[in-house]
This record gives sequence, structure tokens and C-alpha cells, in this order.
Amino acid sequence: MGADLSGGWLACHIRSGPEASPRQLRKRYFMRIILAAAFALAAGTAFAQTIPTTAEQPGQAEPARIEAGTYQVDPAHTQVSWAVNHLGVTMLDGLFGASEGSLTIDPDKLSAAKVDVTFPIDDVRVTFADFAGHLQSESFFNAAEYPTAHFVSTSVTPADGNTATIVGDLTIKDQTKPVTIYAKFVGAGTNPMDDKLNVGFYGTATIKRSDFGLDAYVPAVSDEVHLEINAAFMAP
Repeated sequence: MGADLSGGWLACHIRSGPEASPRQLRKRYFMRIILAAAFALAAGTAFAQTIPTTAEQPGQAEPARIEAGTYQVDPAHTQVSWAVNHLGVTMLDGLFGASEGSLTIDPDKLSAAKVDVTFPIDDVRVTFADFAGHLQSESFFNAAEYPTAHFVSTSVTPADGNTATIVGDLTIKDQTKPVTIYAKFVGAGTNPMDDKLNVGFYGTATIKRSDFGLDAYVPAVSDEVHLEINAAFMAP
């Protein structure tokens, strides 16, 4: 701190000329510090004002914002994470994206909504490349023969609090089984990046991997799989 102060004071002295007294130089130096701090505070406040607050976010959890129609899945913001118990020691997670799909919805007829989404199994995401290859092998997903999974809803039952129960058929490999998703409407609004209306949901589900021919290492690795779904759809 002392060295910085001396350097600043010396710079002030050089710019101010020899006629200024040491007291005047110190006064000018500290005045510059105060002005610099005030400028930084003003700049920071201006920057903060450009960041939208929660009330200014484009999307809100208001079903009336949804326009009736068919929306396309947003692959950049749709993901399904899965978790299994590994050896009774730790939970193990992975992630699938969505390659294509659609949501047909009318806010006045929510029970008639339809969801149809395809997930690329051959692009499973985990933290270790060799493990991803193991999951894609014939021991598990056999992604070479079955590169995608598919979910299509068969019923939607709206409930209180912007929630709904979605029942549908999930196909993994050559097995199709019914799955129940407990979904919550997150929000709808116009994306400022492209001016398209976006609609989003969050959901959870639990399945048994043995139902889909993925029973390797059960029960050392749990048969039960917990799913968390972030689904985003955008107007065409």
C-alpha cells in the first residue's frame, strides 16, 4: 500500500509541477482517488441496471402466455438426466439431449396436449469417455443397433399449481413400456434472441432399466433409475 501511495503521489507531483506544496499534492492525489471510486461506482450501477430482474424476465409461469399450436423441441435447452445407485457407494449421473420432437398444446385444452420427443442414445454424456463407450456397447444400450430412444405421450392430466401428470410410451432398444412423468410448467415467453415464443417444462420420472433390456449388473448397480427432464419448445 505504501509503495502504491508513493508512486501515485510521485506521479501527481510530476504532473502538478514543482510549484505545488507536498500538502497540495497529497490533497490532489486523494481527490483523484475519490473521483475514480465515484466513477467506478457509477459505472457499476449503470451496468447492474442493464441486467434484467426477475420481474423483467421474458418468460413467466402464466399458462395464458401459451399460444395454441405445435412447437418444435429446442435441442439446445432440452435434456434428460438420469441417476442410478452405483454399488451402494455413490449416485451416478448421465445426460441425454433431444435431437427432434414436438409439443402440441392449447392452454384451454391442456388435457389434449401431445408430446413426442426423440433422444440420441449414441450421444450419451458422462464425465469419462471410456464409460460412455461402455454404455453404448451391447452390454447396455447397443447404440450401434438402437441409436435413439423415443417418448410419445398417451395422456395428459392437468392438476393444481401449473402441474400435470403425463403418461406415455418410452421406447429404448426394442422395448416399449409405459412411463409416468410428473411435470411442472416453468414458463412461456418470447425469446429476445430470435423473437420466437418459447414454452418450458420440468419433469421427474422413475423407471426400471431392466424393463428395457438394460439389466447388466443389477442389483450392484440399481435397477431403479431416477429421471429429471428439462424440456424446452419453441414456436416454428
